Amino acid sequence: MTITIITVCYNSAAVIRTALESVLRQTLTDLEYLVIDGGSTDGTVEILREYEPKFGGRMRWFSERDRGMYDAINKGIVRAAGDVVGILNADDVLADDRVIERVAERFGYSRPSQLAVGEEACRRGQGDAAGANMVALDAGFHVDAVYGDIRFVADRRDVALDELRSEPTVRYYSARHWRPWMLQWGFMPPHPSVYIRRECFERLGKYSLDYKIAADYALLIRFLRKGKLRSRYLPMCFVDMRVGGVSTKNWRSNLLLNQEIVRGNREAGYFCCLPMLVPKYAFKVWEFAGPMVKKCLVRNPQSATTRRLSQRRREHGEKQN
Repeated sequence: MTITIITVCYNSAAVIRTALESVLRQTLTDLEYLVIDGGSTDGTVEILREYEPKFGGRMRWFSERDRGMYDAINKGIVRAAGDVVGILNADDVLADDRVIERVAERFGYSRPSQLAVGEEACRRGQGDAAGANMVALDAGFHVDAVYGDIRFVADRRDVALDELRSEPTVRYYSARHWRPWMLQWGFMPPHPSVYIRRECFERLGKYSLDYKIAADYALLIRFLRKGKLRSRYLPMCFVDMRVGGVSTKNWRSNLLLNQEIVRGNREAGYFCCLPMLVPKYAFKVWEFAGPMVKKCLVRNPQSATTRRLSQRRREHGEKQN
């Protein structure tokens, strides 16, 4: 099985090296890497030329004008030769060197025992290692799509890959409890973690170009809910993502995002309105708070109750003496 990773970029010289390096270091050899550049003028193309020979024929890149990010992704899908397609943004990195190997195993059922990812795959203790046991239960189950978790880190530029991967988590975005019906309420699995069989794009279509920032959301509604693709959650962190992005730039971007989520649902035949999307923000608060709570627990692992019991034991011992 071959996995195709698509990166689209435009004037991304400050960040794209880490994305390229994270793909280059993947342990899976059956990997195709496509970079679709929108005609960069800041040195991005020179970086692509530098990295192309390092991939030993597994990387292809194209630089031409396009109609935006989703048009560029569609160009990559058309050119893809792999069995499965995933997207890696130019300013993101794969979370470790075995991410794509585990994705391939999940699609191909080879060596399922290696999917007991534990602490290594669910980096920094955020994932659900026990959930990996579902692989054994799903033996023989044909999977159309795989998705998982991502984490957000500080927007540090011109840093090496290992340094970026070691950045503390700002927000942890998990799809552990996500279900397709939740798309109607504004919840989606993190798009950078979604890998889909290429044949599904041929059957259900590609990204709609008349959406400005939520074509990925609309596609997942069409694929995972209306199209009923057989999808499975892989309990691990797929991507380290620099904070920022078009959809979270300001309140206008958030409003447009929600309007397009409503539109995507309605076009697929599901009722949706803006008030239905309000509850998702409560969950986003926990995505930010969770890493901070965990950091506090790591610094001070003893609970207040444990400290009180320890104090009482010490006092009791002193009285006996």
